[in-house]
Amino acid sequence: MDSFGKPVEVEVRDSIEKAMKILKQKMSKEGILQEVKRRRFHEKPSLKKKRKIREARKRIRRESKRRDR
Repeated sequence: MDSFGKPVEVEVRDSIEKAMKILKQKMSKEGILQEVKRRRFHEKPSLKKKRKIREARKRIRRESKRRDR
């Protein structure tokens, strides 16, 4: 199963530094950096399950705050 989504593309116009900054922002927004950090080491299935539950709770809490506004 390929868990990688669509490729992140950035157009280089003025400077490479500006393009790198935009690329990092896009990767951060899509959660790619967190994913890479998480995959560096093996995660036990029990810890993976706990992490998934924790992330789901966090996502639900965040969505309910947005609806309450």
